[in-house]
Amino acid sequence: MNFINDEKPGIFKRIANFVGSLTRVVRTFISFVFLAFLVIVISGMFVDDLQPIPNQGALYLAPNGMLVDQRSYIPPLDQLLSGQNSSESETLVREIIEVLQRASTDNRITHLILDTNYMEGAGIAKLEEISSALMLFKKTGKPIIAVADNFTQSQYFLAAHADHILLNPLGSLMITGFGAYGSYYSDALEKLRVNVHIFRAGIYKNAVEPLMRNDMSTAAREETNDIVSRLWAYYSTRVEQLRDLEKGSVDKLANNLHTKLEQAGGDFALLAQREGLVDQLATRSETLDYLDQQIPGTDGKFNSIDMWSYLEHIQRQSHMPQPNTDKIAVVMAKGTILDGEQPEGTIGGDTLAGILNNLDIENEIKAVVLRVDSPGGSAFASELIRDALNKITKKDIPVVVSMGSYAASGGYWIAAQADAIVAMSTSITGSIGVYSMIPTVENSLAALGIYSDGVGSTDIAGIMQFDRAMTEEAKVIFQASVENIYSRFLTLVAEGRETKISDVEKIARGRVWTGQQALDLGLVDEIGDLDRAIQIAADIADLDNYDVLYPTRHLSPQEVFLQQLTSGISMSLESLGLTNFTKSWLPESLYTSTQSILSPLINLTEFNDPRGIYLHCDNCPL
Repeated sequence: MNFINDEKPGIFKRIANFVGSLTRVVRTFISFVFLAFLVIVISGMFVDDLQPIPNQGALYLAPNGMLVDQRSYIPPLDQLLSGQNSSESETLVREIIEVLQRASTDNRITHLILDTNYMEGAGIAKLEEISSALMLFKKTGKPIIAVADNFTQSQYFLAAHADHILLNPLGSLMITGFGAYGSYYSDALEKLRVNVHIFRAGIYKNAVEPLMRNDMSTAAREETNDIVSRLWAYYSTRVEQLRDLEKGSVDKLANNLHTKLEQAGGDFALLAQREGLVDQLATRSETLDYLDQQIPGTDGKFNSIDMWSYLEHIQRQSHMPQPNTDKIAVVMAKGTILDGEQPEGTIGGDTLAGILNNLDIENEIKAVVLRVDSPGGSAFASELIRDALNKITKKDIPVVVSMGSYAASGGYWIAAQADAIVAMSTSITGSIGVYSMIPTVENSLAALGIYSDGVGSTDIAGIMQFDRAMTEEAKVIFQASVENIYSRFLTLVAEGRETKISDVEKIARGRVWTGQQALDLGLVDEIGDLDRAIQIAADIADLDNYDVLYPTRHLSPQEVFLQQLTSGISMSLESLGLTNFTKSWLPESLYTSTQSILSPLINLTEFNDPRGIYLHCDNCPL
């Protein structure tokens, strides 16, 4: 008898066997990928290819992206997918200043190579701060060489400090002057049948004008023209001084660029050389040859160390903060002020107030410097921050404010009662005014056949329903609230600046001022940079020896883990040449322009003040 079954397995069994085999293969593959992933992460954590400082050579300074006071927070997963981290899209101004200050006294650094090709832009106040550091470097007699394929206006301001400027023959140098332009939506909102109800205090409070008009008001034009003219005068005069040009020559070039360029045969580089803005037209290979000839080197090639490696050397050599040493805390307030908890890049009222409240005032912090780089935002969030600062001053701890590009509206609200206020001459400040904007869409919905109806126990029961028309009672309530906050604003400024409310009102009304104007008007105490603000804080606190700390928000364990994980992967991928493996589909310039055009509408959706009341300078020039 044959006990052997020669029949093939059934169809379901064969499928089950196949699925089982496939599952084992997939499991093995996933295990392999995970193992490789761990190897990459671990190897990244131990990568240390720090470039040594040459015995004689140049500091290669090539800022990346925007120049900022605080890097914006980029979620670790976004960093990994984009292949770019915040240090590649933004460069801290204080880090540029730190390496310039250190290099000026470092005998190993003989030259400075300034490469602006990777710099996207900066506010004029930040350029002014870096200018001071560049001038300090120049005083040592060490040559500065600027190189670029093209120069934008902000890039050239830094390059103008160089002893020798090289521009690619196919490059360009565009100096066009400063402008403040915006989009206006009145007709568009009317066509969409959206009613935006505006309440404001201060005739110059023009942040809401784009939603009210189709053009700039007379008051806004007067104010903006004054600011733009003053900032342009600073820029053009400074460039002329640095390049030893005839007074007014930069302005003439900008106003006659079309004819001058035509005379140069459409050659931007040749025109820049003719106008004395650059010293030499050189291709990349010719530029390298020039650097080889000018800078000490090895085997005919010049020696150099990049900014980031040099900074790492500085930070490794710096002593660790001593437990018993007095400390000055420099707290960053950068971005639009919003309610609640917010990541870096914006200012969360709860976030920044939490940082201030958590400072170890009792033991080690002897002074606080608040670096403000903000056009303002939520009135309530601004007050939370001011209250936290006030709590510090009540403990006899000096608070000094350092103004960056902006410290306007809510940015001035949080600064007004500091012991001292320091601004750059080109900072934008003031804008002491208030507004509220409440959109209602009852007409838009009616066009679609949607209507709102019902009953309420009072006449204002539906005051916050955006699908209903705003009543006259509601308008009175909102305007009264705005006037109340404006009155509070005037009062706290008068108390902080030790003057009369009537005197503050004359320079308030929502008008913005440059730092130099603010000094003349008594809104700030001194023109100076962040270092000067720190020194003033030390003087008030009577400190001779101290460490400077930069406290930040507390990261959750998950955020810390993901950041470390991403950092390890990024370092490994960089060593393998696999960075920047994905790119945004939208060009950066187009994205920036779109953001600018839609800014007032974005504010409608992103602003989150609990009462809808704002201290904000939306269209502050530059």
